Amino acid sequence: MTSDEIRETFLSFFAERGHKRLPSASLVPAAFDPSVLLTTAGMHPLKPYFLGIEQPPADKLTSCQKCFRTPDIENVGVTARHLTFFEMLGNFSMGDYFKQGAVEFAWELSLEGFGFKAQDIWITVFEGDPELGIGPDEEAIAAWESVGVPRSRIVALPRSENFWQAGPNGPCGPCSELYLDRGLDFGSEDDLPGGENERFLEFWNLVFMQYDQDPPGTLTPLPAQNIDTGMGLNRMAAILQGVETVFDTDQFAPLMALGKELAQRPDDRGLRILADHTRGMTFLVADGVVPSNEDRGYVLRRLMRRAIQHGHRMGIEPGFLPRYVDVVVETMGAGYPELERERDTILKWVRAEEEGFGRTLETGLGMLDRILEAGEVSGDDAFRLHDTYGFPIDLTEEIAAERGASVDRAGFDANMEAQRVRSSAGAGASKKVGADQELVRQLATEPSRFTGYEHLEERTTVAGVAEQGGRTFVKLATSPFYAQGGGQVSDTGTVACADGDCRATVVEVLRSGEDQAVVVELEEGSLREGEEVVARVDRVARHATQCNHTATHLLHAALRQRLGTHVRQAGSYVGPDKLRFDFTHGQRLSPEELRDVEDQVNAWILRNDPVVPQTTSLDEARAKGAMALFGEKYGDVVRMVEVGDAQSTSSTGTGGIYSRELCGGTHVRSTAEIGVFRVVSEGSSASNVRRIEAVTGPEAVGLLRAHDAIAREAADALRTTPEQLVARIGALRDEAKKAAKAGAGGGNGAVDVDALAGRAEELGGFKVLTASVPVGDAKALLDAADRLKNKLGDAAIVLGAAGEGRVHLVASVAPALVERGVKAGDVVKVAAQVTGGGGGGKPTMAQAGGRDPEKLDDALAAARDAIASALGA
Repeated sequence: MTSDEIRETFLSFFAERGHKRLPSASLVPAAFDPSVLLTTAGMHPLKPYFLGIEQPPADKLTSCQKCFRTPDIENVGVTARHLTFFEMLGNFSMGDYFKQGAVEFAWELSLEGFGFKAQDIWITVFEGDPELGIGPDEEAIAAWESVGVPRSRIVALPRSENFWQAGPNGPCGPCSELYLDRGLDFGSEDDLPGGENERFLEFWNLVFMQYDQDPPGTLTPLPAQNIDTGMGLNRMAAILQGVETVFDTDQFAPLMALGKELAQRPDDRGLRILADHTRGMTFLVADGVVPSNEDRGYVLRRLMRRAIQHGHRMGIEPGFLPRYVDVVVETMGAGYPELERERDTILKWVRAEEEGFGRTLETGLGMLDRILEAGEVSGDDAFRLHDTYGFPIDLTEEIAAERGASVDRAGFDANMEAQRVRSSAGAGASKKVGADQELVRQLATEPSRFTGYEHLEERTTVAGVAEQGGRTFVKLATSPFYAQGGGQVSDTGTVACADGDCRATVVEVLRSGEDQAVVVELEEGSLREGEEVVARVDRVARHATQCNHTATHLLHAALRQRLGTHVRQAGSYVGPDKLRFDFTHGQRLSPEELRDVEDQVNAWILRNDPVVPQTTSLDEARAKGAMALFGEKYGDVVRMVEVGDAQSTSSTGTGGIYSRELCGGTHVRSTAEIGVFRVVSEGSSASNVRRIEAVTGPEAVGLLRAHDAIAREAADALRTTPEQLVARIGALRDEAKKAAKAGAGGGNGAVDVDALAGRAEELGGFKVLTASVPVGDAKALLDAADRLKNKLGDAAIVLGAAGEGRVHLVASVAPALVERGVKAGDVVKVAAQVTGGGGGGKPTMAQAGGRDPEKLDDALAAARDAIASALGA
């Protein structure tokens, strides 16, 4: 069987037996679960169903889920089994069948679907545990015996092997695993399943979720008994295709062959790493992850750089990652159409990362060579390689191990402590989200019905009230209040008793799946369960929020139109005051690009195009090309928001539907309601992620008026008109340059160091200053930088001066910032390239020159962006 046939055999088997077939969820977990970076198991996307947070689409489900496990990165290539990216087949029951049904299904599919011989299958069951107060899983043993498995082939194993629990608390239960006996050629007569041997190969795990563990060690039977099973598709492929390892199966063989073709010095470990990692990076990018130094982006970057390093080590010519991507898409595109759909985006990011890392790889390897000549790699050295040259610690350890040297991992971990503290913040957020969701469910059995799409005032009933942590939580039978989600903030408003004897202000709306509750501040009287109330949304705030939300859709469409389809939403804030939109893109937008995007959004607003939300199937929405929100979870039925007039498509392409997104937020009825769109700022949010902040409607009008007032005041001060202001400033600048040149040696006297120091900003906890200075030569610029360095302390300073067709640049970076990855030579080089020049120097001090003085401001902006990116600010 091919891997595609194995997948289809499994899913069809359970679909024919009443299971609803689910498509694979994204590798990026849904927004409700911020405690994990990536989807790690087949049941992961189904957690809300097992925990009772959401109603499952059916009591019986089956899926083939894309999974990614970061702890296995170091083991890839070392063993023949470990993978980072893999597919997990599973069947699930929520209160329908239990052990007997799961056993019968597994036995039938193993024999009739996959053709195994009954005598070759062995079974493991839970042997019991005195601490948990339960004995052997006799129910599972009886079930296996009922389908014909003799007791001699059923092996009892301890809690460490055959009892599943996600953590110290929560749903849990015994497991039963199916093993294939590969015969005495792979072991001895004494071998048993679960032991350290190659004779018995596990191919399916059945989890019987029947207990709730709370407190740890205390089990209470669950009201509904659930089934969760997992079968690794790649391992099953190795078994059914009769090959020794997963790397010999049909999904991996073409990738292994490509590596052998390209490598001058191929080795099995390197070839396996390339095959696994290129699969993983292809699927991660297809699901919206981009390379960065944080979270999922760091996992992706680590994967890419590990692949690049091993390709380099085996003598593969640069530019090989795109060839691997093409093979992954070709071999797996039939099962995962998103690979073909996102091919151009995937290729863009892998090319950019290979080119970028390739430029520093030689330098980093040279540095590591020099370190290894002295013996051990210290923790500081390992951290500097990681932070400066982008070497993941595992690469340093691998290369050091090949040379017989050790790495001070403890010292490296100590240097990484700050990053670890930051990355652990998600767990606290997860606990708070979980507590809020549980409270919402406990307020009343029936979920609150949201009616806020249709109207903003609702006569309803209080279904439940609770006080917790000094806050009052109220669940309404029907609610017009939008609960925060998809980047849009919660509605505000009031809840008042119908008879007039109570009133409360709504300050927050909590979401739990399709349910919600409002958090209120009582102003008068009290709210009681069963009370008839009138719920009113703040109309002004809602309309302003709707304007900003629809504007984010227009902005997204305009960015993709102007920059390319690699642009994808990576986060947003939509409130009544402004909108913030994060998107994947590798460089700062030029003034022309930003102007074009803003102009396009305003052109669409002026057209007064309809904004049409509609309910449709997920498949239909995808077929129409609807954009999905990064990290969101979607069911079979979705809400899709279209913007544009389908009847007005013209030959120039200016009409038609130009925005189509899956979105549960609230929107205006037509684009003209937005009024006007104005970008406030564009900058770096994270590595390869840009951020635009903008305002609409009255806020935008107010901003434009403020800018007009500033222009008029400046014009008055300079005794000119607003229209002549730029020319007047240019003339003053020329006068200043002439005065500076006329001064001694180019004139330090023209530099007000105190004023310059006052312009420094905070980025990532450090002072950063980028500024143009009216001096005549590089020596005066260096002197100004030295004086500023004494005033600012731990800071990054980039100064520029222009005159007579030349640009002078100098960068000064304190050692504390060098340790964070800000290098003066790198920064000044980036700035110089903008002005058509070059340069470099030491990490703490560097100089450069350029040929285009008109680009000085752009060069300084590029330097600031480079510093911000390195600091993660």
